[in-house]
Amino acid sequence: MIKKIVLTPVQKFIKIESFSGILLLAATIIALLWANSPWGESYRALWQYKIGFTSGSFELNKPLILWVNDGLMAIFFFLIGLEIKREFLIGELNSLKKLAFPLFGALGGMLAPVLLFYMLNQNPETIKGWGIPMATDIAFALAVLKILGNRVPLSLKIFLTAFAIVDDIGAVIVIALFYSASINVTMLISALLLLGVLYILSFKGYYSKFLLIAFSIIIWILFLKSGIHPTLAGILLAFSVPIRQKIDTPEFIDNLMAITTNIKQGLLLKKPILSKEQIEQIDNLEDWTQKYQSPLQHLEHKLHDWVAYFIIPVFALANAGVFLNSSLNLDTVLMKNIAIALVLGNSIGISTIVLLAKKIKLIEVPKDISNKQIIGVSFLAGIGFTMAIFIATLAFDGNPAFIDAAKIGILIGSLISAIIGYTILRLTPAKTLNNSN
Repeated sequence: MIKKIVLTPVQKFIKIESFSGILLLAATIIALLWANSPWGESYRALWQYKIGFTSGSFELNKPLILWVNDGLMAIFFFLIGLEIKREFLIGELNSLKKLAFPLFGALGGMLAPVLLFYMLNQNPETIKGWGIPMATDIAFALAVLKILGNRVPLSLKIFLTAFAIVDDIGAVIVIALFYSASINVTMLISALLLLGVLYILSFKGYYSKFLLIAFSIIIWILFLKSGIHPTLAGILLAFSVPIRQKIDTPEFIDNLMAITTNIKQGLLLKKPILSKEQIEQIDNLEDWTQKYQSPLQHLEHKLHDWVAYFIIPVFALANAGVFLNSSLNLDTVLMKNIAIALVLGNSIGISTIVLLAKKIKLIEVPKDISNKQIIGVSFLAGIGFTMAIFIATLAFDGNPAFIDAAKIGILIGSLISAIIGYTILRLTPAKTLNNSN
């Protein structure tokens, strides 16, 4: 029973992410076909269409693609922040023993691709793309594992999920330190002060979703105007959402039983409406339910489907439309370097450091995960789509040729990584598998 309770949320997460990966692939194919069809110019015109407003000296007028990359992706990063906070407090990263396995994997998956890209790159103009191959797309990677079904143990899926969360933390730090513009200190301090207010309120046990929304909009604008990429506001805002409930389960059950009794004893109307007494009890039920729910868990649950099924596919649709006919004269060396760094950097980096740490007993790998499966999943970590393309747009901002070259490299590297990873895991001998999950 305990195993069922613990594993069901993880399995549900994997199911959502897997289907999200399928939608992501569909959006990518549509974007590529649309961009290279006779209606290709309409694709470019749509995402470059400016939307916004101007009020006096204040202007917020951006192309649609930037509303996606700066606005919708801030919600994506907000969800990542909620997941990171939950995992560190009560999840797969809440102890050194649990953290060690994915942490070593993430270190190898970040450092090796960056070093390999540096070694391969000979052009000073493209050196800023070093952060691109270090990012793993959890949706695509879990979609591949989903195809493999029970041939892959659940513990390997949990490792990949925890690894991706640690990897996201690294990517966020890299974006904050290396891919933000010149900083307006006044705007940044103002944003941090407002964040401080939310943190203090959270620490005191006060939480209001309306206050969070209002503060989020203001803080997002301040980050945008300060030169720090506004998606980072999403991460920081997530940390202000409390995880603890205001009441525990026994107290909620007691009140639930009392409300049920009061509804039964209340006046029953013959008409298909509730009596005044019943309405009051329903209001009480809503109040107690709100107190019983964890604000962080509630928000994460509400946002996850929106991010997986809408925001990420829209991001892919807006960013994956590379004009292949006009890309023949692009920097093929950059494309090759990114593809190689994704495929070899992640596979060599992750498998080497994890297997070495396992051998010298720095980490404890679940018994149902074989060395071959670690190598296979290390190739899947080379599927770097959403975050990789996002970093590419930041690294080569203002240079569409480099951005398109990077996108093609990401697509090629991700495809090769997926094929190799799938093949290795598919050919894993049955005797090394755990078929109970």
